[in-house]
Amino acid sequence: MFDIYRGPVFDMARKQFSQAADVLEIPQDERDRLLYPKRAVAVTCPIHRDDGSTVVFEGYRVQHHLTLGPTKGGVRFAKTVDIGEVAALSLWMSWKCSLMNLPYGGAKGGIRVDPYTLSPRELEALSRRYMQELIPFVGPHTDVMAPDIGTNEQVMAWFMDTYSNDAGCTVTEIVTGKPVSCGGTQGRREATGKGVTHLISRAAEEIKLNLNGATAVIQGFGNVGSVVATELHERGTKVLAISDHTAAYHDPKGLDIPAIIKYVEKHGVLKGYSSEILTDPKKILTIKCDIAVPAAIERTVDEHIAKELQCKILAEAANGPTTIEADAVLAARPDKIFIIPDILCNSGGVTVSYFEWVQDLQQFFWEEEEIINRLKKLMDKAFYRVIALAKERGISNRLAATCCGLERVHQAKKARGLFP
Repeated sequence: MFDIYRGPVFDMARKQFSQAADVLEIPQDERDRLLYPKRAVAVTCPIHRDDGSTVVFEGYRVQHHLTLGPTKGGVRFAKTVDIGEVAALSLWMSWKCSLMNLPYGGAKGGIRVDPYTLSPRELEALSRRYMQELIPFVGPHTDVMAPDIGTNEQVMAWFMDTYSNDAGCTVTEIVTGKPVSCGGTQGRREATGKGVTHLISRAAEEIKLNLNGATAVIQGFGNVGSVVATELHERGTKVLAISDHTAAYHDPKGLDIPAIIKYVEKHGVLKGYSSEILTDPKKILTIKCDIAVPAAIERTVDEHIAKELQCKILAEAANGPTTIEADAVLAARPDKIFIIPDILCNSGGVTVSYFEWVQDLQQFFWEEEEIINRLKKLMDKAFYRVIALAKERGISNRLAATCCGLERVHQAKKARGLFP
């Protein structure tokens, strides 16, 4: 059924859904409507290259459900993007928004492209063309976009400007993650990473781990991983290893995070920072530490990595980093690792995106301190609800988080009827 949603990432999301549906005892005839997206759009995005040639890129936007409000989700520019991956990410975003009690359904979008091969002018042309093609399907009360892998504040500004030109007026609330000068909110760029670190501190309290003097490794040093590294470093945690798509470094004595942050701000990537502490990026997460943070892409923690993990806390800053097979391995290990599942762990980004959307709709903006305090309150509420359900039902934190998210959507669909 729905053969277009095939691939390992969607298969993984579907199995996670089935496990939660079994726990919640959702009738079989109600499951497909909860699982499969309401709408999937494929677009072709032709642009002129700087050399005068024309090239066409393939883009997608998947809107999972609109039962609780408009859909919400990022747009990624990456070589691996396909509609199955995008659909899976829209599912996870649905459960994440529901878990955080946000008035959104999940969405996700992307273009199959290596953004590093594009000039600034080509990147702008591609961004604008993608939004232009999707204008009939998106809107502030239909589908609100945000940054993801390969996109940033500038891309969101181009999206907003393209939509606004079509509308004939400035529509800041069509995207979140914009520059503050264009209606963005204070604290949005750091929100996901700060949320991850906040929940790491809550997990540390649960297992009685003092972050001052603890050790950590971080796979992925983009917008999220770099903020987590900085936040942990400021709490006295020794960051032993980091990696991005260009290089990986490991120093048992601890890395100089402030110096690395300055280097990446100047050069954009980790490559070239050092030749003395280079290490195998595939083994970053298996280094002995207290906290392991996968903050890169999906399915990086497979069953082999799961067997070799030597951490006490696994904080899933990335979307879908742990496979179903790895979950089974982790469940069978005698030394229980405290897992902060992705839809909870990285929910800070969409939560502050919600705050940005609300501020844009009202044209009334909050101070950053208020935003971070509101974020922490919502994350604490979701964290303790997940932990309580996991203990009550004797299930994993991941399954508990998915159940919390799925239950609210299921009840809303039953109450509203067939169409939303």
